[in-house]
Amino acid sequence: MQRRNLIEQIVVRIPDAQGSDCTLVGIDGRDGSGKTTFADEFANVCQSVLSRPVIRISLDDFHNVRSLRYRRGKASPEGFYLDSYDYNRFHAFVGKSLSAGGSRQFKYRCHDLDTDEVLDLEPFEEAPPGAIVVVDGLFLHRPELVSVWNYSVYLDVTAEECAQRMMVRDGAAPQLIPTDRYFGGIALYLDACHPKEKASVVVDNNQVGLPYIVDFVGDQV
Repeated sequence: MQRRNLIEQIVVRIPDAQGSDCTLVGIDGRDGSGKTTFADEFANVCQSVLSRPVIRISLDDFHNVRSLRYRRGKASPEGFYLDSYDYNRFHAFVGKSLSAGGSRQFKYRCHDLDTDEVLDLEPFEEAPPGAIVVVDGLFLHRPELVSVWNYSVYLDVTAEECAQRMMVRDGAAPQLIPTDRYFGGIALYLDACHPKEKASVVVDNNQVGLPYIVDFVGDQV
């Protein structure tokens, strides 16, 4: 199935806006699964098919500072899983304010990963009424985040395929062993949270040009 057609099949199942409330959609998957690209395409289809305003946010703009991310050691899988992101700030600036009954005042980011600067002066924005908020990131179905989403997508890609993509993208790839920070951290997440069982829909994205819908798991439409 062509990517555009597949994404349209998913987009039309997003819950309708309730008054002026926003609808939050999470795009989850392993590092290297194609979350950012898929989320960008997803946002474009939402605008064209649903004719609703769309906001694009990435959890990567809500990292913890380095001292917290690496407090268990730079090689720690537990540190990658437990300490990578500032969920309190994400909830304060995105999750709570853009959820039902929220103020719709939000921030696109709170941390600069390159400089390690906390962006306290980042301005607030106001979401248009009924906006769809598309968020990509790791670990989106962990307990701190799973209740945020009105709809969610899990991109199912093998660890081997993700490692090959990361080698092309970053010039390095994780070792596929439990003690590797990144592979091991993702394994902890999969074992603890079972995201494929919690997502609204699971998409096999092993072949970027030929993705397919595995199941509308948590989609009750």
